[in-house]
Amino acid sequence: MNIQVVIILILFAGAIFYVGRMIYKNLSAKKSCGSNCKCGVDFSGVEAGKAHK
Repeated sequence: MNIQVVIILILFAGAIFYVGRMIYKNLSAKKSCGSNCKCGVDFSGVEAGKAHK
């Protein structure tokens, strides 16, 4: 096998690993809450009923 073929195979395997890892991270479950539970967010300074213009 040529050294060029080995280098191309290594680069190709690295690219496949990188894309597979990105897909896995996007499809895996998130550890944060997915609902409107206000996880640790302080809304005490927000006035209800006023909209920004």
